[in-house]
Amino acid sequence: MTFPSGRITLAIQAFFIFVFVLTCCAPSKATIQYAVSLEHPEQHLFHVTMTIPDVAGEVIVQMSAWNALYQIRDFSNHVGQVEAFAGSERAPIEKVDKQTWRAKGTGTIKISYATYWDDVGPFSSQLNAEHAFINPAMILLYVQDRRAEAATVSISEISNEWRIETASSWGIVQRGRNRLFFIQSPSYDALADGPIEIGKFQEFDLPGMAPRVTVVIHGDNWKRKKVEEELKRICEYELKLMDGAPFERYTFILHVGKGAGGGGMEHANSTAIGVGSDEYLSVVAAHEFFHLWNVKRIRPATLDPVDYSKEQFTRALWFAEGVTSTYGAYTLVRSGIWNKEQFYMDLGQQISELENRPANRWQSAEQSSLDAWLEKYPLYNQPEHSVSYYTKGQVLGDLLDILIRDRTRNEKSLDDVLRAMNTDFAKQGKAYRDSLDIRLTVEKVAGSSFEEFFQKYVAGTEPFPYQRILALAGLELRTLERSRATLGFSTERDATNGVVVVQNVVADGPAAASGLYIGDVILGWNGGEVPRRLERWLRDQKAGDVLKLRVRREEKEITVEFRLGEIKEIFYAVTEDPHANEKAREIRDGLLHGVTKAAAVR
Repeated sequence: MTFPSGRITLAIQAFFIFVFVLTCCAPSKATIQYAVSLEHPEQHLFHVTMTIPDVAGEVIVQMSAWNALYQIRDFSNHVGQVEAFAGSERAPIEKVDKQTWRAKGTGTIKISYATYWDDVGPFSSQLNAEHAFINPAMILLYVQDRRAEAATVSISEISNEWRIETASSWGIVQRGRNRLFFIQSPSYDALADGPIEIGKFQEFDLPGMAPRVTVVIHGDNWKRKKVEEELKRICEYELKLMDGAPFERYTFILHVGKGAGGGGMEHANSTAIGVGSDEYLSVVAAHEFFHLWNVKRIRPATLDPVDYSKEQFTRALWFAEGVTSTYGAYTLVRSGIWNKEQFYMDLGQQISELENRPANRWQSAEQSSLDAWLEKYPLYNQPEHSVSYYTKGQVLGDLLDILIRDRTRNEKSLDDVLRAMNTDFAKQGKAYRDSLDIRLTVEKVAGSSFEEFFQKYVAGTEPFPYQRILALAGLELRTLERSRATLGFSTERDATNGVVVVQNVVADGPAAASGLYIGDVILGWNGGEVPRRLERWLRDQKAGDVLKLRVRREEKEITVEFRLGEIKEIFYAVTEDPHANEKAREIRDGLLHGVTKAAAVR
C-alpha cells in the first residue's frame, strides 16, 4: 500500500512511529533486520546493514546465487565493502566462497556492505536518479538456517518526491528531511518474494475488484484506460476460473516505455513486468497473473523449498510455465481481449516455432524443463540445440485440453485439472510430484488413462499428432511456406549485467556487409533497448526493414545500419474446419469460451 506525502493522518503516522520504535528498540529476538540506504542513487549503490541477533560464536551469511531466472547469476559479484561489528567494535569476517561469509562474535552481529545495481527489467534490480527497483533476494544477505525467522527492512535517504510500493506489509515514519520506509515480513523467503518499487510512479486500483488489485506504473507510452480495462478483464476471468483469490491484495508493478526491459516475473502476491509499450502488456499480464496458482501455489516438489545457493532441477516447467502460457492465451480470448482469429494465430505461431527447431526431434518437454539452467549459454538457445518448455508446454496444454474434452464429451476440461490441483495440492500446502501427479490428476478428471500420451509426448519425443487431435475440436492445421525477416547474426546476453554481445555474423548476410563484427557490444536497437526475445521481435518485422544498431567496439561507439535479410520457412496456420461435426464444434466452443456441459448444468 502506498502512502504519498500529505495523505497520512497524524494518527496513522503516530502508529507507524510506534511500530518502528517498538521493532527497532525492543529486544530483537528472532527478527533479522536490514537497513538500506539509497543515498546518492546516481552512484547505483545500495548500502545495506544487516543486524543478526542471538549469534552464538559465529554466523554464516550468504548471497543468493539465483533468483527470478533459472540461471546461476552469482549476485555476490555485485557486493563489496563487507564489514562486521559486534556492538561498536569491529568483528572478524572472512569470505568462505563466492557467495558466503563467516563472521565471528556473540550476541548481536551487524554486517554492512554495498551492492551495485543498475540493470533494467523485472529480473534484476536498479538504483538510479529516476527510481529504485529491488528484488530483495539480489541485495539482501541471509542466514541459511534462519530463513524462517521474521525480517524487517528500513529504507532511508529517499528523495521527498519518491514513494514506495511493495507486496509486503509496511509503513512510513518521517525523520527530519528524509523519510524512512519500514517493511515487515514473516520470513526471509516471503521478503525475497516481494519486489519493491520506489520513485515517482502513478498508482491506481482496478475498479470493482475484491480483493484489492493495485497497479503501479513507472514510465511512459501507456494509456490508463487501456491498461485498466485489460488488466481488469484478465483478473476477473482468472479469479472466476480458479474459484476465487488466493491473496488479500495483489500488486502489478509495471515498467513501461523505453529502457523498461522486457518480460514479467511472478511473485506470491504481485508481479513485476517490463514492456516497451502497453501494446504487449496484456499478453505478459495474463501469463503472470495465472502464476498466482500455477507455480506459486500449485508447486512442483522439485522446486520446494527454494534453495538459493544452487540449481534446482525440475522436469515440470513444461507445465509450470508452458501450461501457464496456455492459460495466458485462453484468458485473452475468453475475456474478449483477443478474437478467435488471434487465438488461432498464436497457436499456429507456437506450433511453427516448435516444428522449425530441429532439437524438437530429440529434446522432450521434460528434458527441456530439466535443462532450463543452460539457457544463459547462447549455443544452447540455438534451434539445433534446444526447444522452449514455454512453447512445447503451451502446445501440450492445448492438446491435453482437447483430449480431455473429447473423452468426456465436453463434460470436463483442463480447467478442471488446474482446479483439482489447486484443491488437492495448493490448498493443502502440498507440492506435486512433477509430471506424475499432473498425469494422475488428468486421469482422475478424464476418467481414463493418459499414460501413453505422457510417455510419448511429455517424457518422449514422438511427433505431436496435431491433425488428429485438432480435428477433435473442429480445427485444421495447414502447412504453408512463407518468407520472414532474419537478422543475419546472433547475440549473447550476459545474465548478470544484461550486456548484449554479437556472437556470430553470417558471412554473406547484410549485417556482415554493413560492418557488424563478432564481439560488438550492442548499446541501442532502433533507438531503444535490445529486445529480450529476438525471435518474437522478428515476427513483427519484414525483410528489408531497416535495423539501426549503436554498438561499442574497442571503447568507441559507432552506428551500424542495414536491412533485414530474408529466409523461407514452413509456417503452420490453425483454422476452423467448416465440416466439423456437432461434438467437435462443442469442444471448439469450449476451448474458446472456457465452458463445458457440466459447467452449464451447474
